[in-house]
Amino acid sequence: MKKPLAEFIGTFTLVLFGCGAAVIAGADGTTGIGLAGISFAFGLALIGMAYGIGPVSGCHINPAVSLGAVAAGRMTMAEAIPYMIAQVAGAIAGALVLWIIASGTASYEGGLGANGWGEGYLGEYNILSAFVFEVVATFLFVVVILGSTGKGAPAAMAGLAIGLALVVIHLVGIKITGVSVNPARSIGPALFAGGGALGQVWLFIVAPVIGGVAAGILFKTGLLDADEA
Repeated sequence: MKKPLAEFIGTFTLVLFGCGAAVIAGADGTTGIGLAGISFAFGLALIGMAYGIGPVSGCHINPAVSLGAVAAGRMTMAEAIPYMIAQVAGAIAGALVLWIIASGTASYEGGLGANGWGEGYLGEYNILSAFVFEVVATFLFVVVILGSTGKGAPAAMAGLAIGLALVVIHLVGIKITGVSVNPARSIGPALFAGGGALGQVWLFIVAPVIGGVAAGILFKTGLLDADEA
């Protein structure tokens, strides 16, 4: 149970502090931390967990990453299933705690940093833009993860590289979808936000899985293997 427990804690942390940055600290740069601050909150939460639970479970905290690892031949589906269950459970728990905290003020307007697209959502990008961004961003994110944790990569730097990759993905993509690249991160807040967020959550499951598996397949081919010294 050590690995699923680690994944639960890691995903809980990512949702609580990443989404919490948006909900509590504020997206308005004049009165809150702004979009850059939210981007760094997600990345720094991941960096912290990478070094905190990475030695236990590898710190996937993302079903798309676990499925990418399966596609790359680095873990079996039987190993990945407990990871993914723990990740979704951790995300739901993180969203629940965030809702309890955020709803404790009269200024709370609902919403928990849920992902979305279309009219009324941030930059109001259409479904095609949202889908393409999530597939491509997840693909590149998992490429960074698999590459920085592969043979020949400096292991001590992996957490930093992965966290910074998540920061830049958010800097570019928050206006498009709020940035998922992680089905668990999307499922947790959507369950509490309900309505349109819950109706759109399918995209944030399907697109990241496609991107993550595609990255895994690329590594499985050996095309990105480091040259032997």
